[in-house]
Amino acid sequence: MIALSLAEITGITGGRPYDIPDPELRVTGPVVIDSREVRPGGLFAAFVGERVDGHDYAQRAVEAGAAAVLAARPVGVPAIVVDDVERALGALARAVVERLGTTVVALTGSAGKTSTKDLIAQLLQRNAPTVWTPGSLNNEIGLPLTALLADAGTKHLVLEMGARGVGHIRYLTELTPPRIGVVLNVGTAHIGEFGGRDQIAEAKGELIEALPPTDAGGIAVLNADDPLVRAMRTRTKARVLLFGEAEDADVRAENVRLTTEGQPAFTLHTPTGCSDVTLRLYGEHHVSNALAAAAVGHALGMSAGEIAVALSEAGQLSRWRMEVTERADGVTVVNDAYNANPDSMRAALRALVAMGRSTRAQGGRTWAVLGQMAELGGESLAEHDAVGRLAVRLNVSKLVAVGGQEAAWLDMGAKNEGSWGEESVHVSDVQAAVDLLRSELRPGDVVLVKASRSVGLERIAQALLDGEVAGR
Repeated sequence: MIALSLAEITGITGGRPYDIPDPELRVTGPVVIDSREVRPGGLFAAFVGERVDGHDYAQRAVEAGAAAVLAARPVGVPAIVVDDVERALGALARAVVERLGTTVVALTGSAGKTSTKDLIAQLLQRNAPTVWTPGSLNNEIGLPLTALLADAGTKHLVLEMGARGVGHIRYLTELTPPRIGVVLNVGTAHIGEFGGRDQIAEAKGELIEALPPTDAGGIAVLNADDPLVRAMRTRTKARVLLFGEAEDADVRAENVRLTTEGQPAFTLHTPTGCSDVTLRLYGEHHVSNALAAAAVGHALGMSAGEIAVALSEAGQLSRWRMEVTERADGVTVVNDAYNANPDSMRAALRALVAMGRSTRAQGGRTWAVLGQMAELGGESLAEHDAVGRLAVRLNVSKLVAVGGQEAAWLDMGAKNEGSWGEESVHVSDVQAAVDLLRSELRPGDVVLVKASRSVGLERIAQALLDGEVAGR
């Protein structure tokens, strides 16, 4: 963060100083919400969570070097007391971004946000200092914390924006006004909370509405292959760049294919030229993500050749998203357990099948170890049933459905589609799945592990790689 005095922060946040001996003391370190992450000269923001109250750790934060605490009440150490810590954090982020004048690139979508954000960051970082959202810290707290990592040398700020309802993205854009906005897709993630895809589109399009007009440098990057996203072009006065495989896309992919390892390859076309790309990521769904990143790179002046090299060298920066690890015995574990929705589940299954093609000749099998897709509302039964059926249609060798009712629906879908014997099995929990896999896996097998984050199926992948189930 740029250095600010406690007096300046007090003014920006509308707070009141308590126990501050020197209002001109400058905050030079990062803003954090975990007292264990405090660095000398930083600012500790005390939030009240479900299990812990950050105010109880205020003294520990100051002892660790925090210049002060941003708090909702006096805490006996130097503090700026505000009515609402979350709103104050947002106000501080907006003030810092405005002072820096950095180019804010914001993106949203129902699926692929984090992977695309990581690709955009790696493209832009090649040419200028870039700060981007760590992992999926894309909400009202995570976004300002990311923005506050920027300093005077930051050229680009790449921010992932999540939403659980109409108005959420609008609020985030007020904190960090974007110049470039990217909408990836409108799918079924959180459909139970939104109430339908039209409502999801309404919420995602708030990003495009927040962009400045074309003559002020605003650029809307929209998915030409998604009708609901394409239609958002009427909601902005910014210049529109379309990406996708559609013929009229400004940035498009041709000759899309998967390598024998399941990695996408294609010819990238941009308004300035074309070049071949082979991604290090797994699954054809990453083609769309890469095109979105390429469109941002093009908008910021990168040539087709520069973009292609950057995409081909980019890796996965965030955990548990198609993490591919081969064990010493030849079993490949694909940990995609960070989150799941119907769209990403289908993409992951297709990637699993592609990865398994090279092993089938040697007797290797594909295993889909799947759990609940949360927040689907009334669509839950149908969507879980459909994923189970798809696993059979794609000829996945083994389906292991892990958990309660939703897992039973996955298993039911597979069996109703034509699975028999032990091709599909429903197990009660993580340990049961691990026990089954340990007894049956053999060299050459490929195992995909995927579910919504709340299910915690990453423990299965960890156990297969490390030998133990975490948290037993």
